[in-house]
Amino acid sequence: MEPESSKEAAKQPMEAEAGDPEDPRDLVSSDDEIDYSVEPEFYDPAIDDVDERWAHKQRKGRTSDAVLSCPACFTTLCLDSQRHEKYVNQYRAMFVSNCKVKTDQILREGKGKRRNRRVTAVDSTRPEAENKGPVFHPVCCEVCSTEVAVFDEDEVYHFFNVIPSNS
Repeated sequence: MEPESSKEAAKQPMEAEAGDPEDPRDLVSSDDEIDYSVEPEFYDPAIDDVDERWAHKQRKGRTSDAVLSCPACFTTLCLDSQRHEKYVNQYRAMFVSNCKVKTDQILREGKGKRRNRRVTAVDSTRPEAENKGPVFHPVCCEVCSTEVAVFDEDEVYHFFNVIPSNS
């Protein structure tokens, strides 16, 4: 059994809470307030040309196979990359941005058939882990920490988990 005061309260219109300018049911959509006859202030028809000049300046005249972006947050990771000849979803680069190398972690190429080699994590505290093939360090996106590449002893980044786009 419900008290009568709560039934009466349900029938009453909602009162605006302290600090509310008006009844929330009387608010109009923001779409109704936009004047579409005026061009927005944030629109710039020349911005693509400005961005293209900036990218060419960053590349310093070099050509690139793709611009690489993080698959999780779409942050640009590399403007100057070279596509792998055999593995078309892999790229290598020397100059990157928004990337963080985890130097405290060591990865090594796994043993096995040439075709099935994989880079695997190694416990760096074990002495037998030393001097067994090339050393790699994982590389993560600085913005969202998604692992996107490995960094080798020759200071080359090998990207494998990225979104390539035409450069």
